[in-house]
Amino acid sequence: MRVVALIAGILCLLTILFDAFQTIILPRRAIGRFRITRIFYIVTWRPWAFFARRIRHPRPRETVFSYYGPLSLLLLLVVWAASMVVGFALLFFALGSPFSDATAGHAGFRTDLYVSGTTLFTLGLGDVVPHSAWSRAIVILESGTGLGLLAIVMGYFPVLYSAFSRREVSISLLDARAGSPPTAAELMRRHSYPGADQALSLLLVEWERWSAELLESHISYPLLCYFRSQHGNQSWLSALTAILDTSALLIAGVRGHEARQAQLTFAMARHAVVDLAQVLSQKPATGAADRLPPERSAQLYDLLCQSGISICRDAHSIERLREMRALYEGYAEALARYLNMPLPPWVAAHPFKDNWLTVARVREKAEAANTPEASPALPEAAVQSTIAHIDHHHDF
Repeated sequence: MRVVALIAGILCLLTILFDAFQTIILPRRAIGRFRITRIFYIVTWRPWAFFARRIRHPRPRETVFSYYGPLSLLLLLVVWAASMVVGFALLFFALGSPFSDATAGHAGFRTDLYVSGTTLFTLGLGDVVPHSAWSRAIVILESGTGLGLLAIVMGYFPVLYSAFSRREVSISLLDARAGSPPTAAELMRRHSYPGADQALSLLLVEWERWSAELLESHISYPLLCYFRSQHGNQSWLSALTAILDTSALLIAGVRGHEARQAQLTFAMARHAVVDLAQVLSQKPATGAADRLPPERSAQLYDLLCQSGISICRDAHSIERLREMRALYEGYAEALARYLNMPLPPWVAAHPFKDNWLTVARVREKAEAANTPEASPALPEAAVQSTIAHIDHHHDF
């Protein structure tokens, strides 16, 4: 019995420490199908999502989803700590519970758990005293492990929330450029003014880097995938999908834009969505509804033509776009189903409000007021006074 407890305690501690190392310290994708962190999220996320989906109103439902990410982090730390307490208690039990318990008298497994808990959390009450040299060595080892775990967790939180903040800044900036939720049609329409090619290329460069940062941070810390954005109509998945839609549209059949940068952004963004689907153990979805049916495809191209965007309307343009979409939509749909984050449409199905529209209306009024037809003629006396004022200053 003592030997079994010794082996079980050692295996428990090694499993916990290795899992914490992979989750917090290791800056790459964790390996192993039977990791505690992976099992924890499988066991907790699906029931949480099941009950959250039963909430009818969108805002409370999204609020419940937003609680899961931070709360799961705290619960995961509790699971690690509790497992380590049990693991060290098994080691004490394997040594024959070598303690003097002033309260209980006879030391048993309950005393071992008590000593392990007070040692790991560095309470040091002193009411239970170890007798053997091995038990004292394990007490010292456990107290050091507790301090190390606390230090690692304190350093883990700032890194996690810093990566989350960097992700959300770009998502918020996309609101004025592609709407809420972001759509490829709106992004292209808002970049249809003269000279917008350079601005659109610069935007794609920024999102190529954003996709790379998303890939690196969310592979190292998959927990970030469960963190929701500040607003219900925004998410990292909808922003990533909108950029993929736009890049695919530029590559498949839009003239006059920088297709080279669209290819680079598409490659990086697709890499991110595929790898994150694999990290969350999600296979490409099949049988999903077509996000761009023929009637919506015609609406998309009509909207782009009305905005003054030159489009390749050859016989194979739709087929090229469908070929590009097949490279990423299955993975995006699988993530959307798993995380309960809806994918954005290609074209907004109904008028929506965002901050950009309010600013755009004010600017349209200003431009209309500044046209020659709308500007009233200055009185002759005012014109002569202005000329005289300018000549006076030129004399100096």
